Amino acid sequence: MNSFLSRLPLFKGISCIKVQPEIPFLHIANSFSREPGSVVLLSGTSLDCARYNIMAVRPWLTLSVRAGVVKACLLGDEFLFEADPFDLLQEVVSKYNLQLSSLLSSLHLREKGGIASSCHSREKGGIASSCHSREKSDLFSSCYTGDKLKVFSPCFSGKPPGKLPVLSGFFGYFAYDVKDYIEDLPNTCMDQNLPDIFLCVPSHILINDRFCDSYHLLKPDLEASSGEPIDLEDIDISDQHQETISPHFEDEDGVFSAHTSSFSSINSFSIDPGGFKSNFSKPEYMASVEKIIDYIKAGDIYQVNLSQRFTTGFKGDPYSLFLRLFEKNPAPFFSYINAGDHQVISTSPERFIHQSGKKIETRPIKGTIQRGKNDCEDKQNGDELLGSTKDDAELSMIVDLMRNDFGKVAVGESVIVKEHKRLEPYDNVFHLVSIVEGELASDKSGVDLIKASFPGGSITGCPKIRSMEIIDELESVRRHVYTGSVGYISFHDTMDLSIAIRTAVVAGGEIGFSVGGGIVFDSDPEKEYEETLHKGKTLLETLFCRKKSLSDNILCKETPSSKVAWVNGKIVEESQAAVPASFPGFQYGAGIFETIRVQKGSILRLDSHIRRLANSWKSLFNEQLPALSWDYIIKSIVELNGLDSGVAAVKIVVALSPPKKDMDRDGRGISVSGKGHFFGVFARPYSHRLLKKRTFPEGGFYRKDGLDVVTYPVPRHTPIAEHKSLNYMYYYLAGLYAKEKGFDEALVMNTDGTVSETNTCALMVIEGKNVFLPISEFALPSVTLSASRERLVASGYNIIHRKMTYDELCGMENVIALNALMGAVRVISIDGRKLSTCHNDSVSFFCEWLNRELLIVV
Repeated sequence: MNSFLSRLPLFKGISCIKVQPEIPFLHIANSFSREPGSVVLLSGTSLDCARYNIMAVRPWLTLSVRAGVVKACLLGDEFLFEADPFDLLQEVVSKYNLQLSSLLSSLHLREKGGIASSCHSREKGGIASSCHSREKSDLFSSCYTGDKLKVFSPCFSGKPPGKLPVLSGFFGYFAYDVKDYIEDLPNTCMDQNLPDIFLCVPSHILINDRFCDSYHLLKPDLEASSGEPIDLEDIDISDQHQETISPHFEDEDGVFSAHTSSFSSINSFSIDPGGFKSNFSKPEYMASVEKIIDYIKAGDIYQVNLSQRFTTGFKGDPYSLFLRLFEKNPAPFFSYINAGDHQVISTSPERFIHQSGKKIETRPIKGTIQRGKNDCEDKQNGDELLGSTKDDAELSMIVDLMRNDFGKVAVGESVIVKEHKRLEPYDNVFHLVSIVEGELASDKSGVDLIKASFPGGSITGCPKIRSMEIIDELESVRRHVYTGSVGYISFHDTMDLSIAIRTAVVAGGEIGFSVGGGIVFDSDPEKEYEETLHKGKTLLETLFCRKKSLSDNILCKETPSSKVAWVNGKIVEESQAAVPASFPGFQYGAGIFETIRVQKGSILRLDSHIRRLANSWKSLFNEQLPALSWDYIIKSIVELNGLDSGVAAVKIVVALSPPKKDMDRDGRGISVSGKGHFFGVFARPYSHRLLKKRTFPEGGFYRKDGLDVVTYPVPRHTPIAEHKSLNYMYYYLAGLYAKEKGFDEALVMNTDGTVSETNTCALMVIEGKNVFLPISEFALPSVTLSASRERLVASGYNIIHRKMTYDELCGMENVIALNALMGAVRVISIDGRKLSTCHNDSVSFFCEWLNRELLIVV
């Protein structure tokens, strides 16, 4: 991180030009929407939080954080490092805050006038009248150096109306999963392989003040740490460079087209006609609601926000969808982010955090009702929502939670509820909104405020931490940006972030969005399920371009029963857990598995197994495995299958999905990684390999002294042997061969005639204080053998790696086989040849001692 920070350029100032484009803001943003790093923040309605439209483009710095790894792109150079994202943001924001403050104080700036003086009656939509002249901004005091105009935000002093909200800073999103950087929570949800944080610092910001019909174009004046000036290319927003969008929209067969004069094929989108897939069936969602109610009855929580996620195929231009949604149902915090390999479309009405200097604000929403068909019904609906005791209780609860979060970083007793239960009108619904304000403590920053408040209480529940634990338990897929936050954090103590509800993500040829609601003590499971479908109605109808209901377009699944498994974030009936036949994991064995011993709920050597699994996956498929809470998942599956009081064999399976064919915006097919791999965890009772069933008529069981081994006649030499691959046919057939011949295990030989292992075990030979381990060019790195080696070295044994012939192995007395399930077991014969029996007792005692050291209870 230090190397990256040392390369950050210096701020010398910010150039500002007042412009009046001939075309609307939306049309300007359209021409930049396909550039990675472009962010568009739109304000709909006439509410007091919906003043500015902002476009941020051509970033000179981009930060993408996933699983604690930061990928930073700085002026064309790429940096990759591990860091706490909040520490990193604080470093960058503080650095530039100090620079701007220092420059401001050293330049005796004089404000020429306020925006109030230029505020005229605005046209509908806040679009400036046709005028393409440009002038130096009269909103800023200025200082000239050569022909550069250096201007600074009046936000630093005074509060005249109309000050620009942001001059420079980070634009982008914080995924809901950023919670895992703040709290220690179980991670049991499937990863969408998207960043936890995506933020850009733009080279150009266009701000449209809708209240005054004014436009300002801002560009930083940067200097490299070496002192060299940095040239940021200008952009042109004049009408001759815009592909003007027709105001006429056409809906045909599920395809929306926003026609342009030059690229109508780009501004269109379509989805799979087959419908949406949900991560819940209706019975599953209702059961989850009932589980939450049980938690409420038990006193764990007061409320939890549960959601379900819908996905379907998507082709075309995401910005066209964004425009269509804004036309259909504008809201104060519409956001569009082009993050390169994915695009975020948020239609949120809810403010999460607003900061202006030391003044901070949040506006939680709880309570929704449809607008009336006429004025009388509209008033009745509004009064009904205002009089709802359920909505009042929920909103009051979240207000208290947010007051508590603000109180962690605010001046004592400065946090107040400015307004409670404000009825806000939107095109289709009323919302109940409260406004909480406070004063940020002098030693706290905006980054501290985010960390103290994230994620918003209105979309988690109360108490927040326990609610998030329950959400992770019940929802199978990570929420990603849904219920996270979108907006900007400036370098001069201003910030405006929304709660990312009513938000969709387009990635990998699919579109996904989530809808949910707050579950309380008296919630009705079926009504809660139906409410999620109703909340998704606007997005669904826009995607289909005709009236639809989600209930008509969900591919449902059955609710699990009897023996269960964990598959891709969900508990399912084991008989229904299957790798799709189209997956390379099924067709070619392109996958990895691990077999783990769990005794009385204790998981043995989990970290080592997961490390081997992750290393193999990275080596074979060049991908990182998601950071799941495997211990939590395994213990849950063992308990649900009633195996927590004995010994269980747990199998983790990861199977490769096929690459997906996406359509680029010119209609060409391109290959992208599937990412939707199969992840499964299965559990079964385990009986020791030496425990054998007696034949009739004696019946019952007896314990063998050791393993009888037979040589498999087909030698092996393949690099795949270094991985516990789903391409397991060789070992499966070797095991069948041994069983057909009346033996317990098959001895696997290398092609050079030396010994490798057995079909399920590693081998070692003990001679006095020497431990001999066979060497193979390719063999599985045994977790149990590795743990045994550590214990043996600690007990004074000498570890000797060497090639070992068949005859040498048969001539040795103390041959031991080891694996994760059975532990250490002596080998008593090879191909019918009994090994020397003079030290049988001693090798048995040795195995007993080693198993105790390995914590294996035999």
